Amino acid sequence: MPHVSINYWAVLVAALINMAVGAIWYSKPVFAKQWAHLTGRKMDQMGNGSTSYAITAVAALVQAWILSHFVAYAGSTTALQGAVTGLWLWIGFVAITQGVNTVFAETRKKLWAINTGYFLVVLVINGALLAAWR
Repeated sequence: MPHVSINYWAVLVAALINMAVGAIWYSKPVFAKQWAHLTGRKMDQMGNGSTSYAITAVAALVQAWILSHFVAYAGSTTALQGAVTGLWLWIGFVAITQGVNTVFAETRKKLWAINTGYFLVVLVINGALLAAWR
């Protein structure tokens, strides 16, 4: 694999964006109520507090770090190219895998749309950021 020069500040900001988008996406005014209904949970059962947020923060950092590699491998050097790279990764590794899980678990397509839609937004925004801020 080729060596990739990582902008760790960009990775950190991308992880923070991931967390911010999640906080908005799964908030009561946006999708929290629908998500809770579709998963059969109550609003106060969304995650288990600090452990859930700590795991999510670590996952966001790892995802941003890996995305920065893919942005470099794709040769994305502009925000638009980075956004497209994020889109392709979302299609190949989020939308499809979660779609298969949705079919076999027989869960609602609307839950698929909520959960994968969040990652679409995150990967496109962060792909743009990581390509432009190198």
